[in-house]
Amino acid sequence: MSLIPPPLHPGDKVAIAATARKICPEEIAPAIQLFKSWGLQVVIPDGLFESNGQLAGTDEHRARLLQQMLDDDEVRAIFCARGGYGTVRIIDKLNWDHFAQHPKWIIGYSDVTVLHSHIQRNLGISTLHATMPINITSQAGITWEKNDALRTLFSTLTTQTYTLPLTGRIIQKSSYPIQLHGEIVGGNLSILYSLRGTPSDIDTDGKILLIEDLDEYLYHIDRMMQNLRLGRKLNNIKALIVGAMSDIHDNATPFGMSAHEIILDAVKDYDYPVFFTDMIGHVGLSNHAIPLGKPCTITAENNQNFVIEF
Repeated sequence: MSLIPPPLHPGDKVAIAATARKICPEEIAPAIQLFKSWGLQVVIPDGLFESNGQLAGTDEHRARLLQQMLDDDEVRAIFCARGGYGTVRIIDKLNWDHFAQHPKWIIGYSDVTVLHSHIQRNLGISTLHATMPINITSQAGITWEKNDALRTLFSTLTTQTYTLPLTGRIIQKSSYPIQLHGEIVGGNLSILYSLRGTPSDIDTDGKILLIEDLDEYLYHIDRMMQNLRLGRKLNNIKALIVGAMSDIHDNATPFGMSAHEIILDAVKDYDYPVFFTDMIGHVGLSNHAIPLGKPCTITAENNQNFVIEF
């Protein structure tokens, strides 16, 4: 069972990190305003807005700023500003000793899957797969009641329940109700694929696997799913949650299967349930917050929706 970081309280300090693509002050200003409305103090580290090509500064620079935030006990949570690409270039430059003894929430998705996977595999500490500052606009209208990331970060013993609409029917299980227990791991499929064979490679054994992706070709979705299949990452999971497969492309000669069909083909030999939903992943503010590594219960009464209770 993963260790759950302490909840946030009004007055706590939270930091914004840039581990991948560069950002500018205007892009995160609405998020800063939102976090302050939650009663939090926002730490903007010196050098956050550096640039080096697409990246938010050199690898050494990004690693040094993240290390400072990991080691600062006054910072109670770290929001990754955006995804893109670049976190994998710094993962081996970080020292996790202090963080392991003094865990804090790390929040993000997409390229931040590198951090999620590394922490789950090596430290067993829960992290939050959720919307990032780059997704938050001044017109977002996020309130305490509507934002599940906020409820997760500020909760203690409070149960969080999400009802997620299904895209199509639940596959592999024909009898209802469905109920299973476990920890959700995973994130962006392309990132999980890129980490295979590294010290940050995901451990799926006995877990509920979550995948989502953006801007990929269908044949590449198949390549990645076959990699997970051949690497036995799919054969001993309790369930598969497939989030949004956004802006997926095909070649001039069609691949012949949709993204969902490709995924189902990769798991056709297994009998665990496969849940498809467009409410997790690259879907803006509709991206539900999922505490990775935190024990949960998943239930489904029919093919309309499924419920995750943390």
